[in-house]
Amino acid sequence: MDWGSVTAQDLVDALREVEWSSPPRPVSEFFSRFTVPRSYSKWSSRLKCNLYYYRTNYFILMIFILAIGFLRKPLAIIAALLTGFSIALLNDSFAVTFNEKITRSVRQISPHLAAKMRPPIMPVLRGRPSVKRAIHICGRPRWMFVLIFSAASSTVWIISCSLLTVLWALLIGLFATLLHGTFRTPNLKARLNTFREEFRAVWRNYSEL
Repeated sequence: MDWGSVTAQDLVDALREVEWSSPPRPVSEFFSRFTVPRSYSKWSSRLKCNLYYYRTNYFILMIFILAIGFLRKPLAIIAALLTGFSIALLNDSFAVTFNEKITRSVRQISPHLAAKMRPPIMPVLRGRPSVKRAIHICGRPRWMFVLIFSAASSTVWIISCSLLTVLWALLIGLFATLLHGTFRTPNLKARLNTFREEFRAVWRNYSEL
């Protein structure tokens, strides 16, 4: 995989489409083989590879740092969980799984209500290229739930009076992620894994052109 040719938008799309339930990499692997990149191109390729390969580890690291910063403020911990949940909804796999669980639970209580939660059927027009189907949650566009949980987390942040603390925690978490992604040497397993399996979905649109 030539990570130098991967743009930031490609990386964001890959992180959005990847399977959300993938387990984190082992701690022994996460904290091993640190070297200094020899050039800017090497640093850019390494950072993109590590951000994609260790994505679950970085997400857990961010949540852990936020939780450490709010041990004395339970309300702020709730705000951190709401923020993490709103970010997780941006992942396609997580949003689809969350919708299926909510729909299944509602179906057991009220099948009639579950039928109303189905997403609208999009018409198929001939002669036009296929468009990726939008993801719905409880029959509503996903962005509505992202906005709702983001607004709820922002409100709890303000009520808990922890905005300065969360800014420091986020800065520390981002700095720790950037530091690890910069100096962690991508191993052969990471390169083969992203090349053969996971990152293939990002490039499928290019092969159809």
